Amino acid sequence: MTGATGFVGRVAVARMAAAGLRPRLLLRRREPELEALASEVVRGDLRDREALARLVEGAGSVVHIGGIVAAVRPGDFQAVNAETTAALARAAVQAGARRFLLISSLAARQPELSPYAASKRAAEEAVLALSQEFSCCLLRPPGVYGPGDRATLPIFRQLRSGLVVVPARRDARFSLIHVEDLGRAIVALLQQPAASAWDGVPLPLDDGRKDGYRWSELAALAAERLARPIRVLHLPPSLLTPFTGAGAGWARLSGRPVMLSPGKLRELSWPDWVARAEPERLPPDGRPQLDFSRGFTSTLEWYEKRGWLKPRRSAAKEAQP
Repeated sequence: MTGATGFVGRVAVARMAAAGLRPRLLLRRREPELEALASEVVRGDLRDREALARLVEGAGSVVHIGGIVAAVRPGDFQAVNAETTAALARAAVQAGARRFLLISSLAARQPELSPYAASKRAAEEAVLALSQEFSCCLLRPPGVYGPGDRATLPIFRQLRSGLVVVPARRDARFSLIHVEDLGRAIVALLQQPAASAWDGVPLPLDDGRKDGYRWSELAALAAERLARPIRVLHLPPSLLTPFTGAGAGWARLSGRPVMLSPGKLRELSWPDWVARAEPERLPPDGRPQLDFSRGFTSTLEWYEKRGWLKPRRSAAKEAQP
């Protein structure tokens, strides 16, 4: 398994271990908590071809979660997300692996929008090119959130503040999935390889909300949980274009990636990120259990307990003896 140190990877490893599956992990550095759940650790990273070969040696299944969501240069997405996936898939074939599970992204549905989306589509195509050699499952999760996620932390901060500012059309719709539901799906698929999701046809996931959410609907659900009104302010994406260009320049100069790149803005501006999931292709125990209403509360409480968000006054009072 790759990507164990990431947001999704940590949850997947924990769920796999709880189910009696102890994966061999690719790790660059010491991670005692993860290593305690692993059967073995291979030192290295995704660009280390020898480490990839050691990782898949004798493996029956390969789970590939590793990759990047932000980059200094657009070409970095192709190098890390697509080229390393192709190398891992070739190594899996040479090692005789029977199954390859790729955690892709719903962004792969629109590869023209950004270098990230294009790299995820290219990663899928690299796996599919070898689908005669092994069974493959291509999972396309939408926006993933939950305890431990720093990427969606700003959204939770805005929801709690009562004002959400988004560069999106008012009619834009999108799907979500809680990280625990994604981890549940991964484990269920590994335990039941005969499920139709292993046919190589991309499988979109969501939290069970058929038509996804509008930002106003998301705010209404959060407002109900917080017992306070939340306003949504839609900004024309064009207003942010100069800032994304400046951010890309800063990334090149500083060597540090920025999240709001021109490509990411195009993704955020796209009106239709509804997953249109096919739950019947998942084993029953891999289907979603947490809608946003429930997931919002547990995630917000985690952020507050860990100090990522200051506790709400009401929550702080409840915590006092």
